[in-house]
Amino acid sequence: MQTLIRESLPLITEQVTDSPDANTSFKSILSEAGAVYPTLELMHELGVLGRYIPEFDALTCLVQHEFYHRYTADIHTLHAIRELDRIFAVAEPMCTKYREVLHETPDPTLLYLILLLHDIGKAKGIKGHAEFGVEIAMPLLKRLQIDPASSEIVTFIIKNHLIMARFWQRRDVDDPNTAIAFAEQVDSADKLRYLYVHTFCDARGTSAGLWNSYKDTLHSSLFRTTLERLVHGEATESRNSERTQMKHQELISKTIPGISQDEITAHFNLLPERYFIHADASEISLHIQMVNKLLHSITAADSVGSLKPIIDWKDDLNRSLTVVNVVTWDRAGLFYKLAGAFSVAGLNILGAKVISRTDHIAIDTFHVVEPNRGVVQSQAAMETFAKTVEQALVANKDLYPDIMAQATKYSGRYTTTQSAGETLHGSFPPIVEVYHELSMQRTIVEIQAHDQIGLLYLVAKAIYDHGFDITFARIGTERGIAIDTFYIENVNHETSEDTGRLHALRDALKAIVAPAPAPTGTAPAVAAGK
Repeated sequence: MQTLIRESLPLITEQVTDSPDANTSFKSILSEAGAVYPTLELMHELGVLGRYIPEFDALTCLVQHEFYHRYTADIHTLHAIRELDRIFAVAEPMCTKYREVLHETPDPTLLYLILLLHDIGKAKGIKGHAEFGVEIAMPLLKRLQIDPASSEIVTFIIKNHLIMARFWQRRDVDDPNTAIAFAEQVDSADKLRYLYVHTFCDARGTSAGLWNSYKDTLHSSLFRTTLERLVHGEATESRNSERTQMKHQELISKTIPGISQDEITAHFNLLPERYFIHADASEISLHIQMVNKLLHSITAADSVGSLKPIIDWKDDLNRSLTVVNVVTWDRAGLFYKLAGAFSVAGLNILGAKVISRTDHIAIDTFHVVEPNRGVVQSQAAMETFAKTVEQALVANKDLYPDIMAQATKYSGRYTTTQSAGETLHGSFPPIVEVYHELSMQRTIVEIQAHDQIGLLYLVAKAIYDHGFDITFARIGTERGIAIDTFYIENVNHETSEDTGRLHALRDALKAIVAPAPAPTGTAPAVAAGK
């Protein structure tokens, strides 16, 4: 039968591809929720898919010279469709979550067509493929007799299919301004729903290990806050205020050991509302208790001893990471010293939230893992972190020598060859961007560089040395490449629009992430995480 099909491929002429009956049959294949991949895979293998949709045939065996992609363009597309099949067919919590969102759209199976076409523009080139994809897709959608409303959604997702991941990778999803900015770009709840599920399938179809529970949390958080903004508009602010008041009353009604109602109320009065939007009652309660311990340490120790921070470690098994909360007196350079202490302890930072009360008490939250990825199980690492933080904050110890010693320690386990470095500079070159984001009123630093122990410390210290504080950090590492984003403010906590200072900072960061070539015989840097 398969041989007969291959021999009959010339019968699929332009008359067939334009036939309303053939189009109806093809669209019926794409409407079989949960069972589309096997059919399309066989059609592709036999040459039918490319013959019927010549636009897709151009992706066959097309190698994608991109950092993340491991498959040719045609196979990646089919794998993404397989992920959508799983969403419709598999009874797992994550699949159920995405399935429920799709069922709120006018046509849940429309996403099959979107996925089939989302990378079709790569036939004209990787750069700009989203825009090329729209050009190629429009006559194809007309040929398939897709109605105008659905065609608008399809072309919108094709054009913007990379935007959602870029937003949560580079933005603070806890900041209401992030949802406002993203809602302006998406402009409708249904487009957001399709884009949300599409981004998940696209990533999972790119590489099995590209998606994890940590990323899914960021992705879903941006979806929820943006959906609320699109559905409720300006009423979102009042709804957030109501939720904050409810959390306040919930904690007041509970008995937190050793904590008075006045302390709870003070905590709510001394922090911006964005902190309370995403922090649940248990997290807020923990922070109040940690602040209480910090304040009580003043009466139990001299002025130097009172600088010792309060640290709490909690494992998040669902996301395979450890949440580390650090409460201490706020001061310039706090972030880079904490980042350095994690490096000395041999731990990698996945993400960080930095916030300060108006009484100058900092509450910094870090998501960290051990070098082999996973929750922190080493008691020695925890003790080293606590000791190093105290030395850095109280005695103002320079941590860089200890960080370099840690790099040497890991050099036997995490080696980097010169050829690996050449791959980075050839296909994924170091990049530094420092700019003022007008829509969000934020000054942003974006860095893409070869990951190595001490990188985050050096970057954060350079930001501090140039007179800026870090108010948010999104730390990401993929296959030895660091992709980091920071929000920065002047030390007086005002956003900076001083072009000269920002350019000076950019140049300093470029010198860190892309240093001059080492002399012949010098050992390459050790890539073992931040």
